[in-house]
Amino acid sequence: MSAAAAKVRTRVVATRQAHEDIRRLGGRTRDEVGDFVHRLRADRTNRALRVTALRAAGDNGHLSLATLGEQHMALLLETEENRFTLLAVRRGVHAHDELTRLTVAINTVSGAIEVVDQGEVSANVVALREQPDTAEPSPETPGSAQDGTAPAAAEPDATARGADQQTRFLRVPLFRSHDDATLIGLGVVPSVLPALRKVTTDTQFAALLGHNLPELTRDVLLALHSGTPQEDVRRDITLQWKADDTDSVDPHDWARAARRPVSQVSTDDDAVLGALGQSFDAWRLFLHPEQRRLATTDFKGSAKVTGGPGTGKTVVALHRVRHLVEQLPPGNNRPVLLTTYTTNLAEDLRHRLRQLGGEDLLRRVDIKAVDRLAREVVEQAPGADLGLPLDDEAAMALWHTVMAETDIYRWDADFLDAEFKHVILAQGCGTRSLYLRVSDRRGRPRITRPERTQVWDLVEAYRAHLSASHRTTYALIADRAAGIERGHDARVDEQARYKEERGGMDLIHREASRGMWLRHRYRHVVVDEAQDLSASHWRMLRAMVAKGPNDIFLVGDAHQRIYAHHVVLGRLGIETRGRAARRLTLNYRTTRQILRSADGLVAGETFDDLDDGTDSLKGYRSVLTGLAPQFWQAPDWQTEMRAVAALIKERHDRHGTPYAAMAISVPDGTAAVQIAGALAREPFRIPSVELTRDGVKGDQDAVRIGTMYRFKGLEFQRVFLAGVSDGRIPHQRIEQYRRTSPDRHRQEEQRARSLLFVAATRARDELVVTWSGRPSRFLPEDATRTAHSAVGLLSPDRPPSGSAAA
Repeated sequence: MSAAAAKVRTRVVATRQAHEDIRRLGGRTRDEVGDFVHRLRADRTNRALRVTALRAAGDNGHLSLATLGEQHMALLLETEENRFTLLAVRRGVHAHDELTRLTVAINTVSGAIEVVDQGEVSANVVALREQPDTAEPSPETPGSAQDGTAPAAAEPDATARGADQQTRFLRVPLFRSHDDATLIGLGVVPSVLPALRKVTTDTQFAALLGHNLPELTRDVLLALHSGTPQEDVRRDITLQWKADDTDSVDPHDWARAARRPVSQVSTDDDAVLGALGQSFDAWRLFLHPEQRRLATTDFKGSAKVTGGPGTGKTVVALHRVRHLVEQLPPGNNRPVLLTTYTTNLAEDLRHRLRQLGGEDLLRRVDIKAVDRLAREVVEQAPGADLGLPLDDEAAMALWHTVMAETDIYRWDADFLDAEFKHVILAQGCGTRSLYLRVSDRRGRPRITRPERTQVWDLVEAYRAHLSASHRTTYALIADRAAGIERGHDARVDEQARYKEERGGMDLIHREASRGMWLRHRYRHVVVDEAQDLSASHWRMLRAMVAKGPNDIFLVGDAHQRIYAHHVVLGRLGIETRGRAARRLTLNYRTTRQILRSADGLVAGETFDDLDDGTDSLKGYRSVLTGLAPQFWQAPDWQTEMRAVAALIKERHDRHGTPYAAMAISVPDGTAAVQIAGALAREPFRIPSVELTRDGVKGDQDAVRIGTMYRFKGLEFQRVFLAGVSDGRIPHQRIEQYRRTSPDRHRQEEQRARSLLFVAATRARDELVVTWSGRPSRFLPEDATRTAHSAVGLLSPDRPPSGSAAA
């Protein structure tokens, strides 16, 4: 090779599978891979790199083995001069043999380069073939290796053992109804098929998935295994992965395959080096093909992305922001707004956006909680006299005061506050007559005309109190901000019409007289946790950006709505029907065992799609497998709290789980204070910190404790749902509405289910549910049957134990 060629910059990209190898091996792996890549980029002719040719891969591909250090080796693919793809990394004395036997091929559907260790996959499936099906380790088989926290189990009777043995001989392949041609056509890598045909149990299937299979193969097999029809898999998965640069994929064109985004964690060579040198989330570098399309597609107007917890909605929103900023002309302003419901979520978005694009990206984006944004709008308006906002507790107290003064006790403070926010303000009812004529009460119980008259009297008294004390509420601020922005939007439109009709110097003087202010605040708006924004928020946001391409991009999930804001976006000028509405179904955070249990919490309920349609969790599935949820019952609250403390102590002391990686969700603030006290007392002495509206201050290693409302948008390695008892979840007060107001009872119960669903799906590895007395009716029917005794857990004779997941 000439000296000139050696000076050409060598590019190195890594596949998703190689990135997963590096993450899994940990330790010195990142350092050794990073050092090798740096040296390869600097001078690929350097003989100290110890790269040896392995075999040709098609016409323009060559596989090589690279020795990285004393223990590590890597498999490289060279497709063009000075361009390498890192395919896999192995460690140990068998690294050479393991890398040599890997099957490397181009997927004929996605065009991606895929790597499979066919021998290891097949060997592991065969090894499990004669074992009983234990795919879902669960405390309902106490004493198992999967969960040492459970007490000893009774020996199954002879009949059960005989049935199990007979069942083993009757087992048939799980994928027998899908022939090879169909599976390959859906995107399954052919080298997996021999092992797949031997899979007859969920245990074997979990083992197969655990071997870092190519993502398209994994997605297809998960969907088929969950019962999704082949045509739905083809439409919702295969076509999303299909290579979009050609109608057919050449399985021998390695150069083209290596350049496809699906073959890389990043097209940015420097970002790959950063990933190899330090630990951070893979989402920074990689998007699932469907997520990538949503983040980069140009829409004619607004767009909406829905999906269950852990499907990457926020990831898509963040990458969408980066894409929109990349399309901006040079400047120093912030024409892109990224907003969400709470301050702590906004700060989390800021942190993650900084990870994604650094300070250069942040300089072009305005990141604010929606209530803070509304307050700024009002404060900037001429003659602004805002008043001090009431917190939630003070607002409720004021409703009680108003009821006492008017001697009207037909409704409680919660109902009146919600009626004021979600009907009167949401639908712009500025007068009694407008309120009496409201017909759309989506998400609200029905009340008669005379009842509305009484409600209006209470509302007038409420507003009079606020005015007299120079106070306000966040809902009133949002309503006022919406009015200000809509007025400004109308003036912008009027000026645009004037410019079209008149133009010329007259327009210049007209604009100058108004300080050149007549333009929309933002060019693009991106909204996270969209289901929790009110109608006033949406009216404000709609007016802040001109209607046009890529104006508003929102992500959310009605199953996680916890603030009762039911809106119809189409009626607020935000059209997201048809191709502008997309749905994500693949969960990357929560195990299938936890997800299946959490889905049961909202099963049978009807949820909207943030518009006038309905949404469901149909097809929602997880890529992870692990422990089934644990259930613990106690005779009283004091025993339950001590049991939770004991379980947390075990996971920290015996398995090394940091306290900060564990969280306790409770029904109310009083329970949070009580359980924090129980953790602090002897013999546990466990540090804890409260989750507040603004998150957690500091990064101390302490268990996070908060109400279910505070768990929105967060995730933890282990989550403990405490106090999930009858009368607490849902609260017993809603029972008074079962006969007097069935609509309200149904709505309150659905919101309670959503709260529990949100809290349960914050768990990544382990979910523990506890209660005292009778369990909540929301829990699965077998919860009581499979629950362990908290009294037994606290017994001094019980040997120390812990869960398997670390």
